[in-house]
Amino acid sequence: MQSVNPATGEVVSSYEPDGAGAVDDALDRAAAAQTSWADRPVSERETLIDAIGDVLAENVEEYASRITDEMGKPISQARGEVEKCAWLCEHYAEYAGAYLQAETYPSPSGTTAKTVHDPQGVILGIMPWNFPFWQVFRWAIPTVVAGNAAVLKHAPEVPGCSRAAAEIFEAAGVPEGVFQSLLADVDAIHDQLLPDPRVRGATLTGSNRAGELLAESAGSHVTKTVLELGGSDPFVVLDDADVDAAAGCGVDGRMMNAGQSCIAAKRTIVHEAVFEDFLDRYLDGVDDLVVGDPADDETDVGPMVSERHRDELARQVDESVDAGATVLRGGDVPDREGAYYEPTVLADVPEGAPAREEELFGPVAVIQEVSDEDEAVAVANDTQFGLGASVWTEDRHRGEALARRIDAGNVFVNQTTASDPRVPFGGVKDSGYGRELGEAGLKEWVNRKTVWVE
Repeated sequence: MQSVNPATGEVVSSYEPDGAGAVDDALDRAAAAQTSWADRPVSERETLIDAIGDVLAENVEEYASRITDEMGKPISQARGEVEKCAWLCEHYAEYAGAYLQAETYPSPSGTTAKTVHDPQGVILGIMPWNFPFWQVFRWAIPTVVAGNAAVLKHAPEVPGCSRAAAEIFEAAGVPEGVFQSLLADVDAIHDQLLPDPRVRGATLTGSNRAGELLAESAGSHVTKTVLELGGSDPFVVLDDADVDAAAGCGVDGRMMNAGQSCIAAKRTIVHEAVFEDFLDRYLDGVDDLVVGDPADDETDVGPMVSERHRDELARQVDESVDAGATVLRGGDVPDREGAYYEPTVLADVPEGAPAREEELFGPVAVIQEVSDEDEAVAVANDTQFGLGASVWTEDRHRGEALARRIDAGNVFVNQTTASDPRVPFGGVKDSGYGRELGEAGLKEWVNRKTVWVE
């Protein structure tokens, strides 16, 4: 297994993949460790989660550089990712005990009824390359603090980040087997991990096709799943919006991480009353982006994760232009080393074109003009996805009312879509099901056992 620097094409590191025997040994260790881990008081588990946050906070530069080297994220954004993971640990170290408190219900005289929160066992996490630390920790931390053991199967593009995650848990003093990283291939998921009765749940963040396959395999073994899949988030700008703020956040929300985010502002939907003004400011923002070496602090947009992913994005853009879309900025593969694609803005995208029907996982924005609020909602909901959305208006009550009409798991008014350790995160429709983060994310991986006492 090799990790390749997408800015240069150079091999960063090589690893031996884990075979069937190593996978089985890992499950043995996880099952054995989970029992004693679950028996520990929640306060002890919280203390170790806090220690994980300390390890992250004390080694931001090291881990940020690993992210940048393996998947091309600009170093300033990589630092932010590591720091956010430390914040996540801080949150669960403070609140996990409260989240896991038993819930008491009204019951007949002489009887008590409560729900307790028992861990489920060994949980499998299948994680993507685009946020190689955040995606791992936002699943693993609440899963582990609830008393489960976690087995990570990370994306093959980031084996170094996968190994680093395991090293962080070890450095914090978490017992062996509670968190493990496997460098296994996809076949191991369906042929060995999901059929194993020791695996009591599985979560995946990734493509829709990967989610479909996981749900099918897990369903045949009655294994619970949580899926966070693709997104084509609408970014709705109403006629009373702060155009300057909306345009600036729209560019940042689309182009951050070279556009490789499920919750990027992929479809910008603008009221006709402010369309020309917004478009001018938006294009100015795109023009100001610095595309370059991801290791440089001044870089805004680095390479995509690989040339294969870059070429797929180029196909989607080329086919959309052939179908009638207008290129307002970019639209080409630049003549330079690395897996770069120009920050691109498309308009007039017709129905049936890839830029309208498919998720664009790269630095390409689609802008569409609408005549009123009802049309904006109709366009926003005209997608198979339902992960996040943004609404921009000076009237917060109008914004909240419109947010209730959009089919999405997360809607932000006058903010770009984001995730936060304190608040549940997830999607609807083809963007998946289940929740991560907050109290809801922790309780995805517990048995909510009802106990009656006469």
